[in-house]
Amino acid sequence: MTLDHRQQHLHALRAGLSLIIAPIEYLVDLPAEVVHWFSESMSSRQQLQEENARLHSQNLLMQARSLKNADLEAENRRLRGLLGSSLKVADRVLIAELYNVDLDPYKHLIRINKTARHGVFVDQPLMDAFGIMGQVIKVLPSHSTVRLITDPGHSIPVQVSRNGLRTIATGTGQINRISLPYLPNNADIRKGDRLVTSGLGEIYPPGYPVATVTDVKRTPDRAFAQISAEPTAHLNRSREVLLVFSGQHIKNMHHSVSKKKRKGKNK
Repeated sequence: MTLDHRQQHLHALRAGLSLIIAPIEYLVDLPAEVVHWFSESMSSRQQLQEENARLHSQNLLMQARSLKNADLEAENRRLRGLLGSSLKVADRVLIAELYNVDLDPYKHLIRINKTARHGVFVDQPLMDAFGIMGQVIKVLPSHSTVRLITDPGHSIPVQVSRNGLRTIATGTGQINRISLPYLPNNADIRKGDRLVTSGLGEIYPPGYPVATVTDVKRTPDRAFAQISAEPTAHLNRSREVLLVFSGQHIKNMHHSVSKKKRKGKNK
């Protein structure tokens, strides 16, 4: 060993033996290396699957938030439209939200989330940012019911804004059509005329948009013309609405309250 250390006689032999042993050592270590590689591969695959699942969940969450943001943006646009409309309204208004619709096809009734606690009263007018929708017919502790102008049992006094011609518009049971059944054949009304509230009847204050005339038929053997109009309000789309408090309504309410007080004192 001393001679080998000094003179390196066995160096060539050791080099040869290492060349022979190296493949054997590789083959011996190969199963362990394969197991280690497979373990790392499975671990990486599991991590990738978990990461993929996490990203998928985040994507769904972001999509849901995006939809919610889009809904909030649409709601903000509707509210801005209502506020813009209320600035044009001379009377005091209250914003309400529609939360239920009567499914009876022969009745056009909706429910709103405002009640007597908010000052709502029977016969109070309701409108959206585009025109008159209807009037309150019932006030309950939990909600108020509104009859739309297209309900077959509803009538509203209107006038033609072009010439002031007054008449009555009635509901037809169709959400996009009202009728003017009481105008004679020679009445000065034509397609495209805008109808507004006349103020008669002391329910709807004057000057609010109601409908636009869409069809006028005059038949010689009929005393009255057949006239149809399309409501300007978005009756089947509006969700936020305005309850109108006109000066006449407030005056009538004060008169009714005073009358009840007088009756109570007389008793």
